[in-house]
Amino acid sequence: MFARSVIGAALAAVVLASASAQTQQPAETYIEAGRVLADPATGRVETERTIVVADGKVVRIDAGFTTAPGARVIDLRDKFVLPGLIDSHVHITHELGPSQVLDEVTTTSADAALEGAMYAKRTVDAGFTTVADLGAPNEAIFALRGAIARGAITGPRIVAAGTAITPTGGHGDVHGFTEDVLHAIATPTTCNGADDCRRVVREQIRRGADIIKVTATGGVLSNTRAGLGQQLTDDELKAIADTAHALGRRVTAHAHGVDGVNAALRAGFDSIEHGTYLDATSIKLFRDHHATLVPTVLAGAWVSERARDEHSYLTPAQKEKALTAGPLMLDMLRRARLGRVNVAFGTDTGVSPHGMNGREAELWVEAGYTPAEVIRAATVGAAEHLQLSAVVGALRPGMSADIIAVAGDPTANISLLRDVRFVMVRGAVAKP
Repeated sequence: MFARSVIGAALAAVVLASASAQTQQPAETYIEAGRVLADPATGRVETERTIVVADGKVVRIDAGFTTAPGARVIDLRDKFVLPGLIDSHVHITHELGPSQVLDEVTTTSADAALEGAMYAKRTVDAGFTTVADLGAPNEAIFALRGAIARGAITGPRIVAAGTAITPTGGHGDVHGFTEDVLHAIATPTTCNGADDCRRVVREQIRRGADIIKVTATGGVLSNTRAGLGQQLTDDELKAIADTAHALGRRVTAHAHGVDGVNAALRAGFDSIEHGTYLDATSIKLFRDHHATLVPTVLAGAWVSERARDEHSYLTPAQKEKALTAGPLMLDMLRRARLGRVNVAFGTDTGVSPHGMNGREAELWVEAGYTPAEVIRAATVGAAEHLQLSAVVGALRPGMSADIIAVAGDPTANISLLRDVRFVMVRGAVAKP
């Protein structure tokens, strides 16, 4: 009888403990911030705020410095706090360098994923907690995206396109090898003709693409003298955009030449990457179609600098195009600003070294944007572009606890974004 009563009491204790555990609130972290960019959309800054974080999200923002017994406190009283930054155009599984040609035939998807894990950490340390990867081997980028989402690897939230869609021989295809090698490493997302391009879009979405990336024109870093003009036909572009939209995906076009920029916009593309030769017609099309420009000025500056280096690792074809297009991109961004084109922050990092993403912000200011406008484009603007406005881009209750801090006021000095002192990603401290 005694034994049964002891067992009964023990079971009751277990049940009560279990019930208590189920109702127990997740542990809270209190971030005491000297200044907070409370609303990136308007640039409103508030002082002496406590950001309460639990279960990976912002719970509330208190006036003053408040804590709770036993809670974890992070002291950022001498820092300026803002939402994690968003880079709308990266290539996180590789980085341009002297081995670029050899890498085409020696790097596996597994190699790319492991490299990507390293670059993902550098990206987060630079203050970028969300990125859109717009060109990487499918297996590598989709695996990396999942590992980061599960918390197995520290890195930014990834919106992944996987392998870009390209015409045979176009910018996204492989170049410069013998026919046998080209056959062995053929790009799986080449298409020719509207029907074939519809098929490739469907297959890429089936493989796991969050967004469809298309090389509408020639590109600087393809190892071919094929220029920077339109490479996919109007019919192919329209088929791609319609198919992507029918399957619930946004579609973006790598486009330098004005013919390709305008053709993609007319075809219904949601955004243009680069836009180097955009003109007055392009600006009108951007506004009429509510499309977004991701200018990637850093990529232009970086490749033109490399091309002028007498020890450059760029191939002759790449160097020729880099010297032509690179210097034009800053003026392109100036014209886009004057034309009130909707813009989202993006760098094309992977062309430039990972972790240098913040230099793009300095170039935007050089093009005439205010620091507050740049930060808006790298937070709420990029979140809207990537359809993540309910998750990232601002610090509000219910949103992801993606939080960074710098030592001064970046709305006055944009260069501070190149020296991020603290990073939290989805409620976990990535950079103390």
